[in-house]
Amino acid sequence: MTALDLAGYLIAALMTAVALWRMPAALWGDEEDRRRRALWGCYAGFAVALWTKTSVARTGLNNSPVTDLAVLIKHYTATIAILAILSYIVAIYGHDTDSGAIPRHVRFARLVQRLAARTSVATLVLLTVLFFTVVDRSEPSDRFVSDHAGEWGATLYMSVFYLYLGAASAVCAYQWALATAGAERRHLRVGLGMMTFAMFIGVGYTVSRTLFLWISVIDTPSEGFALRFDKITEAAQLVLFAFFALGASVPACSTGWRRLRLRRAQVRLHPLWRELMTAFPDQPFEPPASLRRELARFDTPVDLRIDRWAADIADAVEKLRHYVPDGLVAAAKEAAAADGREPARTGPLADAYWIKAALAAKTGGARAGAAAAIEPNHATDQDGEVAWLVRVATAYRTIGEDRIRRVLDALEAGERERTA
Repeated sequence: MTALDLAGYLIAALMTAVALWRMPAALWGDEEDRRRRALWGCYAGFAVALWTKTSVARTGLNNSPVTDLAVLIKHYTATIAILAILSYIVAIYGHDTDSGAIPRHVRFARLVQRLAARTSVATLVLLTVLFFTVVDRSEPSDRFVSDHAGEWGATLYMSVFYLYLGAASAVCAYQWALATAGAERRHLRVGLGMMTFAMFIGVGYTVSRTLFLWISVIDTPSEGFALRFDKITEAAQLVLFAFFALGASVPACSTGWRRLRLRRAQVRLHPLWRELMTAFPDQPFEPPASLRRELARFDTPVDLRIDRWAADIADAVEKLRHYVPDGLVAAAKEAAAADGREPARTGPLADAYWIKAALAAKTGGARAGAAAAIEPNHATDQDGEVAWLVRVATAYRTIGEDRIRRVLDALEAGERERTA
């Protein structure tokens, strides 16, 4: 097995993995995911096409009763995959919600919409007719382009497919280049840039192979040169699919990584949230459950659940203010400073001391009164608030009951001295 053959298997496996990974969201997700079903169809179609190009599959299919069957299956599946990606392009870029002049990329996408389906059907019909009529299939081929170099029938057949493939690659390159320039998030810009680069390779691939085939009709190349050219362009196509698969996965990986971080935040917030909600059972929408049960709830997206927990904790802190005096803020800061932690953790630790001491005071029978002073929350947005609460919850777990008792005892002694 050559290095090129091994690379073919790896890229086919990569595209298959992407198709399987994105299949659940495409088939059973929400409306936003269903709109991406066309993109998943592209992954699946190209995965099948790539497997037909691997050495074992193409040898077996090309030596079947239908000579060079691997070539026909590859072009069928690739044509369907191209139609799918053009449908995705139209779904994403063919709509304009703003009033006024219609943007150029929207007009272009709508033109593609009108032409894509009919062009794809015409391509499939023409490829089938040419394959069974003008292509010389008297002997099975291993590498179709190099084996048929100089033959006008195979050249015509491949030119039809390359015209369709090249035009679709140019459409995708144009739309994704515009989208890359306008992308605000870095991961999206990187992913679209990789996909745009892949499509430019696709344009170069189809142009170079078409020129090679027609020049070969005029001046038949040597067998060695034709094989080297075929392998070089084949390697370029594998690079194309690698960039396409990875580029399409970057935004999804970023989303997956964010969900993982939210799950970690949920794990860290749970002990604090559950204790507070147990103290104020009327606060949450649902009674607090164990961490395992909370993680297994899929009726609400994890980001919304985290936001709800953050709001629950903030509301509980507001209620706890009525069970403690103003001096608890200073006492909590002193206790946090006495722990000798690094300065970056002193703030969250002081908040954790305040919450745990206030909760202990309430459960110990303190009467509700006027709201005590607390340190303001300096978070500028919801993500910042959640990040701060995660740090507070992490510190909260490290505080023992004996330390809280000392804080409350010192606070009571101070209050007695002030009132004496």
